[in-house]
Amino acid sequence: MENLTNKANNKMTGSSHFLAFLFRMKYINRWSLMRNTEVENIAEHSLQVAMIAHLLATIKNKYYGGNIDPNYTAVLAIYHDSSEIITGDMPTPVKYFNPELKEAYKNVEYIANQKIVSMLPEDFKGIYENIFFHNESEEWAIVKAADKLAAYIKCIEEEKAGNKEFVKARETIAKAIDAIDRPEVKYFMDVFMKSFSLTLDELEY
Repeated sequence: MENLTNKANNKMTGSSHFLAFLFRMKYINRWSLMRNTEVENIAEHSLQVAMIAHLLATIKNKYYGGNIDPNYTAVLAIYHDSSEIITGDMPTPVKYFNPELKEAYKNVEYIANQKIVSMLPEDFKGIYENIFFHNESEEWAIVKAADKLAAYIKCIEEEKAGNKEFVKARETIAKAIDAIDRPEVKYFMDVFMKSFSLTLDELEY
């Protein structure tokens, strides 16, 4: 243990801003062009996406022959919007206005993630590059599906609070979810989604 401690001490080359920077996720609000009854920041959103993604991976493994690490999938989800600390949350209609703007935004996201990872001590950069610069893996596909499901839940909650601003968004996201060809997503919709329309008293019985 002492040797490990000495090794760690020898590697200390100054402070890292990495985590302090990430904790500013709570200051970046989503749905910025829409009236919200409850403001949602990207820290809250990322936690919800991580919970959903972990569950989707578990469903996939349990019922549909998957061999996915739910924990790694959840970690990808935790960090999936970290670049927005730098870029802000760009509204979907703007982000996907045309292919050129979509590609440009992807490049900006990549540069933002490079900036965040550069804040790490050198020994940790390789580990976090596997999180911030993921490939088009099965785990990442599940995170993207979880992101859609979390957005749909947000729409349900806003409508339940009497806010009609999210009606069209819910319809659009529902179509996107229907187009996801993943059985674990359908299972989630059938088993878990209906509960989000209920009141607390209804959830308890």
